[in-house]
Amino acid sequence: MFENKNLLTTGGTGSFGNAVLRRFLDSDIAEIRIFSRDEKKQDDMRKHYYHPKLKFYIGDVRDERSVSGAMRGVDYVFHGAALKQVPSCEFHPMQALRTNVLGTENTF
Repeated sequence: MFENKNLLTTGGTGSFGNAVLRRFLDSDIAEIRIFSRDEKKQDDMRKHYYHPKLKFYIGDVRDERSVSGAMRGVDYVFHGAALKQVPSCEFHPMQALRTNVLGTENTF
């Protein structure tokens, strides 16, 4: 099913993104794209895994243009980018809406 396919994971440096990466890194998938805002975590992952299947994209799911660029040529998307801490979402509801709802729309 995944043979020679390209996969993108949003929120790729978070716990869900790392789980997806570990699941597919040694599979027959062609490319794994890590999409996130956190360049430091991306650099840490790049150094830790150092694998030719990995490609890193800096971007924000709230920015449709950066998402669409990273999704070009992708067969599967695992969408894990989200604001998950309830106090933060309550204090910044519009940011939660933009990330969790509009960001999800941008991945279609």
